[in-house]
Amino acid sequence: MNQFTKLDKSSRRTFLGGAGMIAAAVTATAVSKVALAAIPEPMMQTKPDTMPPLVPQTSRPYNPVVTLNGWTLPWRMNQGVKEFHLVAEPVVREMAPGFKAHLWGYNGQSPGPTIEVVEGDRVRIYVTNKLPEHTSVHWHGQRLPNGMDGVSGLTQKSIQPGKTFVYEFVARRPGTFMYHPHADEMVQMAMGMMGFWITHPKTKHPNISEVDRDFCFLLSSYDIDPGAYTPKIMTMTDFNLWTWNSRIFPGIDSLNVRKNDNVRIRVGNLTMTNHPIHIHGHEFEVTGTDGGPVPKSARWPEVTTDVAVGQMRQFEFLADEEGDWAFHCHKSHHTMNAMGHDVPTMIGVDHRSVVKKITNLIPDYMVMGERGMADMGEMTMEIPHNTAPMMTGEGPFGGVEMGGMFSIVKVRKDQKPGDYSNPGWYKHPEGTVAFEVNGTVADPLRFKAEGKSAMPLIQKKQAEVEVQIRKPTMESMKH
Repeated sequence: MNQFTKLDKSSRRTFLGGAGMIAAAVTATAVSKVALAAIPEPMMQTKPDTMPPLVPQTSRPYNPVVTLNGWTLPWRMNQGVKEFHLVAEPVVREMAPGFKAHLWGYNGQSPGPTIEVVEGDRVRIYVTNKLPEHTSVHWHGQRLPNGMDGVSGLTQKSIQPGKTFVYEFVARRPGTFMYHPHADEMVQMAMGMMGFWITHPKTKHPNISEVDRDFCFLLSSYDIDPGAYTPKIMTMTDFNLWTWNSRIFPGIDSLNVRKNDNVRIRVGNLTMTNHPIHIHGHEFEVTGTDGGPVPKSARWPEVTTDVAVGQMRQFEFLADEEGDWAFHCHKSHHTMNAMGHDVPTMIGVDHRSVVKKITNLIPDYMVMGERGMADMGEMTMEIPHNTAPMMTGEGPFGGVEMGGMFSIVKVRKDQKPGDYSNPGWYKHPEGTVAFEVNGTVADPLRFKAEGKSAMPLIQKKQAEVEVQIRKPTMESMKH
């Protein structure tokens, strides 16, 4: 795939082939000098593109996931142990073309790379801290020894800047998990430190179906002022950027599938609010949660599922309808990019009498919001450098007027198995696109057949009643 940096080809083969030995097993404490000599060299990724799935070469086979606008972290096998290396560090993340953010993440990106293992794997993860403060890693949702849980001060010492710690445990159950810091968590997660963890079943599981395509992404949110680069870490709820894998539309890649593929999508939520994730044109079933696979008898069809804070949800559907289907959070403000929350509602306000006077003072003044906010998608007014437009994206029929948590599921009958490339815009069969009607539209016949209400409201004239107020007297108060 040629997607990694800081490793030449020979080093990459050595890393994936399992060369190197660990002198002694270590716990989530400082790594000895002997062990440091054998730490696998970290692989880095700075491209924001969706990378192809990483097909396992040195472990039990499984159907790998595709991380939306992300990648899977390679590993090496060392005496039966699957070894990974995470580097916590400042990163520059392109959230959309022309808009970059200064975040914290892992191995060159925020979120960090997806870690994929198989149920029963013995796993060893080295974590090197290149942040300006201490950190730790919590393996969200995993069953593991208490001392490997990654809660700074409670289950381990913090990983100080420049230090490397190692975590070891067995991937005990299949499912969809996450990793993130449990040290100065408010700051570090607000800066983008998080990643996905997938544990595949080692054998066929009665409640885990085999799918053709398996996507995953994390929900995260940021508060970055227009023209700025760094998130405001003290924001509690009033975020202005809602992201999938730290990307905003139109920077979020589409999910490209073949017609009649069985598709699984895994979503983890590390924002400060819930997100109703909605798909067009198909129905799905929630097949897994934080706790594991959902029994088939407990599933039902949905088109929207709510993903609460700290939760993971995986849902599956049969992609049997061709087209470009919208896929998004159904909170409408979460499908916009950086916007001012204090902008007054100007719908219905006639600016015409004052526009000329204002433009004499402010030549670049533009009327905003008197007919709604759709004009924002077509604005040509200059915006601050490094600022994403609030509503953007160009489709085959004009402006899409979206941002934030929005993408497209592209279903094509001629998409080859294993091909994740963008097939372009859907070519609609003749007569299947909504169209304008010229002339007066007659009322449908059913309107003429409709009668009056079957139970008309009975209106009786009510007599006016004057309220009589009886005030107590001194005589009545004696009794």
